[in-house]
Amino acid sequence: MTMPEDPLPSDHESRDGSLRPADTSTTAPDFEGIQPSGGRTTGETAVHPPGPRPDALARAGARAGHVLLIAAVVVGLAWLLLRVSTVLVAVLVALILAAAVGPLVRWLVDHGWSHLLATLAAFLGILVLVGGLLAGVIVAVRSQWNLLVTSAVEGWEELQTWLTSGPLPVDDQSLNDATEQVTDFLTSGDFARGLANNTLTGLSAATTFLTGLVLMIVVLFFLLKDGWKFTNFTLRWFRHGTRARVAESIDRSSQVLGGYVRGTATVAAVDAVVIGAGLFILGVPLALPLAVIVFIGAFIPIVGATVAGILAALVALVANGPVAALVVVVIVVAVNQLEGNLLQPVVMGRTLSLHALVVLLALTVGTLAGGIFGAILAVPYTAVAWTLIQVWTDRYQAGPDPVLGQDPLDAKDRAAAKATPAQRWRYWRMRRQKTDDGAELGTVIKQEHHDTGTPARDD
Repeated sequence: MTMPEDPLPSDHESRDGSLRPADTSTTAPDFEGIQPSGGRTTGETAVHPPGPRPDALARAGARAGHVLLIAAVVVGLAWLLLRVSTVLVAVLVALILAAAVGPLVRWLVDHGWSHLLATLAAFLGILVLVGGLLAGVIVAVRSQWNLLVTSAVEGWEELQTWLTSGPLPVDDQSLNDATEQVTDFLTSGDFARGLANNTLTGLSAATTFLTGLVLMIVVLFFLLKDGWKFTNFTLRWFRHGTRARVAESIDRSSQVLGGYVRGTATVAAVDAVVIGAGLFILGVPLALPLAVIVFIGAFIPIVGATVAGILAALVALVANGPVAALVVVVIVVAVNQLEGNLLQPVVMGRTLSLHALVVLLALTVGTLAGGIFGAILAVPYTAVAWTLIQVWTDRYQAGPDPVLGQDPLDAKDRAAAKATPAQRWRYWRMRRQKTDDGAELGTVIKQEHHDTGTPARDD
């Protein structure tokens, strides 16, 4: 009786029983040099010969479909943001204010204050400052309103006298006819109905504004109190280089927003004090409210200070005459030159790192999309977007080029140049951190096995 021969060893088993990797050199045909449809050669993997390539029309149709899909997503996102515009504006304003006041809260915490007490102190400081400005404006308007009305009437009479006795061909009858037409329109039913409709619209807008204001205050309070928790929670979802980039994005965005608000507030305060002092010396009514308008207008780049100066000159023209108005114009122009040539470079430094054309376009788009709030928020968040682009992309070729010449972007304007040594050390530690540091956010069974060191069972 003959014994059966031992079966031949399998591809994964040698004759002595040990395991070895399978030899695929004789089983997989070599398609080295064949270009598949994906565009990359495969030396060891079996692939099918490429099929017929799509024509240009098919490729154009596919691209068009992709573009339409992306456009639909963008339109849907824009529609959603417009539906919650009140919430969006409140959150964006709260983020800017939190970035500006955050260093004060951290300084108080480092000196022994609790997060709650430091937040309350900074929060109450903001409310006292804003409340004091509003109270001063209201008192000034109430005390000088009658004087402004009387000056406006006298200025109108002087304008009438100049028009009738000046070189322009205007007589008393033409002015009286124009005055009667204006009076008839103001006393007509159409104007009354329009005024009623505008009043209802104004009440709705006021309600929306108050809702957004309350929401902004609440969001600002929690950002100041628990902002570090939100940042810590966000970073724990990422690992290694991604975590370092997310941390750098948060730090650079906070730096841009906070520096913009603090720098603009400093420049605006100087503008308001100088112009307000000039208005007070000239005896222009409502000097304090006009100074507050100049302060607020400074947060709208390029056009804000100009519009506020024109308003101050018009009030001076009505109340004090053309000579005072001309002096106000000279003061406003001098302050604008001082701001552009000295205050902005020294105080703002390289916070925004945006070209003037980019600022103008962002301001225009923000004004068209969001009105006054869009004009205020457009420039700082455009600077944040540029900062994030620098953090997350490495496509830009920095430095001089033998063909292109010098780099138009200054090395000091790059986002990487604005990190402190402590932040750089923190990013380096995040990149070198072990993957298994910390526990998972999984189920209770997995959490218990992780804590006890026993292997987890999948029941």
